[in-house]
This record gives sequence, C-alpha cells and structure tokens, in this order.
Amino acid sequence: MRQMHRQSLTAYGQPLCETVVACPSPRGSEVLVRIERCGVCHSDLHLQDGYFSLGGDKKLDVSAGRTLPFTLGHEIAGVIESVGADAAIVGRRVAVYPWIGCGICAACLGGEENLCSNHRHLGIAVDGGFATHVLVPHQRYLLDYAPLSASFAGPLMCSGLTAYAALKRHTNRPERGPVLLIGLGGVGMMGLAITRALFTTPPIVADIDAEKRKAALAAGAAQAYDPSDPQARKAVMSATGGGLLAICDFVGSDKSLHRYRPAGPRRQGRGDRTPRRQFCRPATGRLAKRKRHSTIYAPAGLLGARC
Repeated sequence: MRQMHRQSLTAYGQPLCETVVACPSPRGSEVLVRIERCGVCHSDLHLQDGYFSLGGDKKLDVSAGRTLPFTLGHEIAGVIESVGADAAIVGRRVAVYPWIGCGICAACLGGEENLCSNHRHLGIAVDGGFATHVLVPHQRYLLDYAPLSASFAGPLMCSGLTAYAALKRHTNRPERGPVLLIGLGGVGMMGLAITRALFTTPPIVADIDAEKRKAALAAGAAQAYDPSDPQARKAVMSATGGGLLAICDFVGSDKSLHRYRPAGPRRQGRGDRTPRRQFCRPATGRLAKRKRHSTIYAPAGLLGARC
C-alpha cells in the first residue's frame, strides 16, 4: 500500500507534525497530484494559530469546521501521478487551482467558485499541499506551468492571483505613467513581477524596509521610496510629473492606504471619481490584508516533529 506523508496540524497553536496515511486512489474525475512544491502563505500561519488578529485584543476564530489532523497549504505545484477513469493524462506537470467550490450553488454555476460559501478550498477546508500528494476533484483545476519553475508556479495560485486581480484593472491606462506598488512582501513582489509583464513602464515602489526596496530595484522597479520619509510624497510627485494615476496597496492598513493620498476632502468610491487636482487617484482598494512569507515547502525534505 502506498503511503502519503503529511505535515499535519494536530493542535492549534502548535508546530506541525509528520503524519503518515494511506495514499488515496482517485476515482471518476479525480486526479492525484504528487507535490513538488507548496508555498507557505501567511494565512497558513493564521490557520495554524486558529485565529486572525483583528488588532488590539480582537481575534477572529477560524478553528471551526476542520477535523484534525489537517493538512494546510494551497500554493501547490506537482506532477499528475494517477487518475480516475474520467480524468487527465498522467505525468503532466501542473499548478493546482485551490479555490474550489461546491459545484452546485449559484456562484459555482456562474463560474465564480472562489465566492462559494460552501467551498472546498484546498488547505483551507479540505486537506492541502503540505504533503507528498493531494487529491484534486477534477482536471479543470490543473494548469500546465511550463516553462515556469514549480517554485514560482505554486505561489501564482494565491499571491499571483491576488496581485493580478488588482493590476489588470489598470491595463487601460499604461500610457499615463507608472503604477505605484505599496508594500513589498510576498504579494507586493509578485505584483512587481506581474507589473513588468503587463505594462511597458516599470513601476514605482514603496516600503519602509530598505532591504525590500533594494530587492525591488534589483527586480526591475524604476524607483523605490520610504513611506516614512517626509519628503517621499514630493519626490514621487517630481518623478511622475505631478502625481500618479494608479496605486496598488499590498499592505492594507489605514496608514498605508492614505500615505500617498493628499490631505483634505475627496469623494468616496472608485478611483476614477477622484478630482484630478489631487495628488493621485485612490488605490483600487485593500488588496492583501496580510503580509506573506516567500517560503516554499518541498515534500522531499519533510520537517517538523513526528507524531
């Protein structure tokens, strides 16, 4: 009998432990993927804790509806190892789209499974990618990722989608100057890579961490600014000839959201409603309410305690 090794959540607030179970056999449309890489999202750390911090002493409990031991991990890339009778071709190298819905509600039937309220998100509601294998219900959730590396393809399923969903809203205005990216964590750096592909003008970036600004410049950013510098706003205005028309905020705090907006009255709502006399148009919105780690989990080197 084949075995599946997992790094399992066995108790909230505790380190993951290695558990070993029988490897599932796919049936019907199911596909068994042998995992090569799985990114570690910051939300994995919150799920491991069992709560999201809401600031101060406020916490959002997220421990319900999950039977332990449970396998976290939703940024998955691997190889199709075996399939059910109605499934895909064995041997394909694929990234796994994890935001899987119930398949029968209005959101799912409308092609918006990520909005399903009775979802089956991998690593969130059902066992995910911190393991040697993951069972996927249908081949439509698998994307060939060549010529990308597995380490890059996996995080595209979360941080990549987060960044792209925001940046694609600005693709109708590339000739109006660079986009400003605020926050250079995992999502922000992914946004930088995607911006380089979407737009002809390299982006401007902002982060309070000097090392992150240095890394962004090395990755192709045009300029990098420290938001805590009182002269940063004037420097950005000078560099852009009077202001920015597109900002993506990958931090999501009130302070970051208003850092590059002018003081004084403004209309609430979508960015295209802001008076042009102001320094910049508002950001599309809070894109990522958490910072992210760029850690990659490789099943070949299982870490943690043995349970």
